[in-house]
Amino acid sequence: MSHPEPNTVSDPTAEDASTGTDAEPYGPRATADPAAASHDTADPSPAPPTDDAADKPRWRRDATIFLGGQTVSLFGSMLVQYAIMWHLTLETKSGSVLALATVFGFLPQAVVSIFGGVWADRLNRKFLIIAADASIAVTTLALALLMLSGTEDLWLIYAALAIRSVGAGIQMPAVSSLLPQLVPVSKLMRVNGINGSIQSAMTLLAPAVAAGVYASASIVAIFFVDVVTAVIGIGLLALIPVTKVLRADEAAGEKVGYFDDLVGGLRYLRGHTFVRWVLGLYAVVFLLIVAPSYLTPLMVVRTFGEEVWKLTANELAFSFGAILGGVLLATWGGLKNRVAMIVGATFVFGVLSVGLGLSTNMWVFFTFMFLLGVAVPAFATTSMTVLQETVEPDRQGRVFGFVGIVMALAMPLGMLIFGPLADRFSVESLLIVSGALMFLVIAIAVLVPSGRRAMRAADAHSTVAA
Repeated sequence: MSHPEPNTVSDPTAEDASTGTDAEPYGPRATADPAAASHDTADPSPAPPTDDAADKPRWRRDATIFLGGQTVSLFGSMLVQYAIMWHLTLETKSGSVLALATVFGFLPQAVVSIFGGVWADRLNRKFLIIAADASIAVTTLALALLMLSGTEDLWLIYAALAIRSVGAGIQMPAVSSLLPQLVPVSKLMRVNGINGSIQSAMTLLAPAVAAGVYASASIVAIFFVDVVTAVIGIGLLALIPVTKVLRADEAAGEKVGYFDDLVGGLRYLRGHTFVRWVLGLYAVVFLLIVAPSYLTPLMVVRTFGEEVWKLTANELAFSFGAILGGVLLATWGGLKNRVAMIVGATFVFGVLSVGLGLSTNMWVFFTFMFLLGVAVPAFATTSMTVLQETVEPDRQGRVFGFVGIVMALAMPLGMLIFGPLADRFSVESLLIVSGALMFLVIAIAVLVPSGRRAMRAADAHSTVAA
């Protein structure tokens, strides 16, 4: 969501339209006259982040309302997510049914995200988020009413999951690209850290609440709770004044079609070496982090015992670590050198993954899980923030559309790879291999030309910022 009038900027690192060469690989966006520059030309001299706090005098109020509304809406969505999976498990006891539910819950979001990113750059992001939230709420309400009438066909649940997933694919790029319109560039890391801590806290609270409501009432009651939380989220968002991002082509009097924008987003990603480097590293790391994130419960059961409290302790260690990591980022603000922080967090992932695989003491294992949780915001939040700082506002929707694809596919694809391997090999060995691959990824990332240029530019910008 956005509030003040956004600045239109030229791309400091995009491919030059006339020469086809890459500009400087890294540099937070610098403001420019939108009428003076072509939509595809680049500023070869990247500048440090511009503190635009003076242009956003109500950013604290707007950011608080925005995060509050998103938290309430996210809480309802997570309740439904847990409730549907539990309901299908208890009613069908079928692995195929759960697999199909996962496909319907994730695949549409991955497909739609790229198109949702284009809409986020063409339309008012506030109204796009409201429309997506409302569509999801209406779908959930319809499912609740049908189930109350005695209709509980599986295809209805699959259809609802698919529509909700489509809504998430539309919403995610708009939400991620709206936050920089509300928050000054210099405060993005801190606000993203707060948001990350809130989301981690929701992963602790939502299952407990969902279990209580599901056990005492029914899944339909959870659906109604989701509808109410969506209405609250929409109401809070409506309180924030948001203007449509002024695009450079519109300022120049050009009319660009939808599919031209779609192709332009792909061309931008191909020509912007730094953004491509961040997205590539983000995708590979999220794929590899599946092993320590999702296979550790299996290791706990196989190695340390099947007691429920041990599985609970494993999840709590990770979640509390993620909450603490977000709080630390919110209070500290992170390193000025964002690239070094991303690379450093990836290295820590590798060390902790190997440590988990080598652990023979349960409490040492839980300590590593806690530290892994602490490290996650240092990577994920910093990656999101550096994209918000670097990509100009009128292209952020499309870039975060690609991020949405990674987020939707990383877990299912990672489990598709690591899950069968866990039946053939020990989880310990997979954790060690995952950690070793993290080290290899770091080496490749910093040795490729785009990585070396990113490191040099980030060093220069952190020196200027200091």
